[in-house]
Amino acid sequence: MPHYDLVIIGSGSGNSIIDERFDDWNIAIVEKGVFGGTCLNVGCIPTKMFVHPAELASSPKAAAKLGVDLELHGVRWAEVRDRVFGRIDPIAAGGQRYRAEECPNVTVYTGAAKFTGPKQLDTGTGVTITADRFVIAAGSRPVVPSVAGIDEVGYHTNETVMRLEELPARMVILGGGFVATEFAHVFSSFGVQVTVVNRSGALLRAEDADVSARFTELVSQRWDVRLNRKALRAERVDGVVRLHLEGPEGAEVVEAEELLVAAGRIPNAQLLEVEATGVGTHADGRIVVDEHQRTEVEGIFALGDVSSPHQLKHVANHEAKIVQHNLLHPESPRRTDHRFVPHAVFSSPQVASVGLTEDQAKAAGLAHVAVTQEYAGIAYGWAMEDTTGFCKLIADPVTGQLLGAHIIGPQASTLIQPLIQAMHFGLDARTMARGQYWIHPAMPELIENALLKI
Repeated sequence: MPHYDLVIIGSGSGNSIIDERFDDWNIAIVEKGVFGGTCLNVGCIPTKMFVHPAELASSPKAAAKLGVDLELHGVRWAEVRDRVFGRIDPIAAGGQRYRAEECPNVTVYTGAAKFTGPKQLDTGTGVTITADRFVIAAGSRPVVPSVAGIDEVGYHTNETVMRLEELPARMVILGGGFVATEFAHVFSSFGVQVTVVNRSGALLRAEDADVSARFTELVSQRWDVRLNRKALRAERVDGVVRLHLEGPEGAEVVEAEELLVAAGRIPNAQLLEVEATGVGTHADGRIVVDEHQRTEVEGIFALGDVSSPHQLKHVANHEAKIVQHNLLHPESPRRTDHRFVPHAVFSSPQVASVGLTEDQAKAAGLAHVAVTQEYAGIAYGWAMEDTTGFCKLIADPVTGQLLGAHIIGPQASTLIQPLIQAMHFGLDARTMARGQYWIHPAMPELIENALLKI
């Protein structure tokens, strides 16, 4: 039975742990899918490579109100798709080849791993291995709701929908979070009739309530949005998926050539049977870790989606750096910093957020003020004729320290970065607003004016 100094389960952020400082370690990497993890292959990177051409495809409508007449002649889906995966697939293959062939101290196993005992792992390749240390970085997988007949109709998830042979005329998307809304933006921009089915009364309901409400209002003008709907049964008739729903007005049916299931993701800890090695899990399936990313078992760490409530690549990367240090320097461990975790939704409009929502501040009993600055109130907002976007800030009324920041509108994912920086380094609203130049008439004036209101 081969024994290693370190075994890493998952080849996403976990793969980044290994550098030249580990050259004298005997290491194994176990990966059940495509090398490189979710972000590279089926997540944030390819989706954004689709989002950019989608934004170009949707530009004629935006340009018309500014007096510019543009026309979309068509979308060459196969070329869009092949550009994306023509770049990504070689990177994934190259990463695996590098670890397997050019790192003499690393062994790569390609199989569905599961623990069979204390620090003992069946690699899924017919080989069982042991190690002094494990890093569980096995990610998450799409949730498939319990809907009668759904397994028979041939649905897609984020892991397959980007490789469609051709664009369908219609698509039903089951879900209302960031995966659902990003794909709704992409496919609707490419001319697909999109129906979004969501069990709650708003899309992006994890966002600040004002942002969620505005987003739902705006996209409902472009997509067929069905809220407060429960999916009961799915069937395929003459090549068309029919989804039977129960809603406020009773039974109804939506149909399309393709069904995309985007109802969230679940950690892969259960697939690994981590209980066999003594590792504990939360009720939602996440592996329990402390502030050093250590599990309940000495020598076993976990990071990323398999243990974190933040299913975000930048969080996994941060945690991987912490684990890397703590493996090399167990005598002086570092803690993860999850105080101000930002995220963005690359739909249309864009959404970005960091810190507390207003409802969360109220629930926590925190003294706070909340202000809103519309894009329409700054010069560049006038230039764009943007009448719907805004920035919402939540702050301590005495110190001016920011508690939360939420933006919906153009370039939200970029505009929020100075607010993330302010929160991390304790910069109060007054100092940030008045202590520096702000370029006029640039987009960051949205942030300046919001800070001045505080």
